[in-house]
Amino acid sequence: MDKTNAMRILEDKGRAYEAFFLSEIPKNGEDAARLLGAERESVFKTLVTVGSDLDHYVFVLPVAETLDLKKAAKTVGVKSVEMLPQKELFPLTGYVHGGCSPIGMKKLFRTVIDETALLFDEIYTSAGKLGVFLKTAPASFEGVAGATFADITRVERR
Repeated sequence: MDKTNAMRILEDKGRAYEAFFLSEIPKNGEDAARLLGAERESVFKTLVTVGSDLDHYVFVLPVAETLDLKKAAKTVGVKSVEMLPQKELFPLTGYVHGGCSPIGMKKLFRTVIDETALLFDEIYTSAGKLGVFLKTAPASFEGVAGATFADITRVERR
């Protein structure tokens, strides 16, 4: 199987990872967790936003969680962030919806990973292609994407 940009970058930086090539394309993040045979809390999705300053920011959070836009904006020091329109994702990052990796985008964007990633020795993210995932230590994202960790998920009120 072909290596993705994310895999090549991890290798270039000397970071260990494991690649997973699924036989079917997951319908959503929870489906991905099932197909990977992983705890859904350890499978993370990558969301790209645009800030009130017109810069772009990347947020990585568990697949079953929702990005808290106010918390996200605060972590990057802007007034607000909103989701990037889907049609702008590929031209900006080089990745398609459902196959967006926090590693290896066309440009290095400020990246924040939900702090729950630190509860795991390794987390799963997209490797940059539909149906392809990688598992690596949360610290790999610090060294490779300059990522920081913060509470960025919405707390659901019951």
